[in-house]
Amino acid sequence: MTATPNPEIEALIAAFYAAFDNRGGRAPADGALAAMFAQTATITRVGQGQVETWSPKAFIAPRVAMLTDGTLAEFHEWEVAAQTVVLADAASRWSTYEKRGLQNGEAYGGGGHKFILMHRQDGQWRISSILWEDL
Repeated sequence: MTATPNPEIEALIAAFYAAFDNRGGRAPADGALAAMFAQTATITRVGQGQVETWSPKAFIAPRVAMLTDGTLAEFHEWEVAAQTVVLADAASRWSTYEKRGLQNGEAYGGGGHKFILMHRQDGQWRISSILWEDL
């Protein structure tokens, strides 16, 4: 077990956060985002007494729509702190993030925590699960 930064995992996490950046006319690459996930991955948001869980496809589609239809403009989220533990072919990352943009023309922002589980598949790291909570 190691907490030493793994360049492949760092690149995967950076690409994940960058996928939601539509500042300056950037468009999300839903295919590239989908490729970050294992086929059986789950994404779960908890908060305010609710739990919502999606497959990668069900998670990505509405977010790409919001980032391209004007609902969220000049939006981005970024990691502000993280801890990663890497085993041989499994890893976990605790991530604190912030987000900013315009939602329906109004200033929007916040942050939260994500627990990201990954595994190495066919020589590449894939996200197998995300559990997150906005603050």
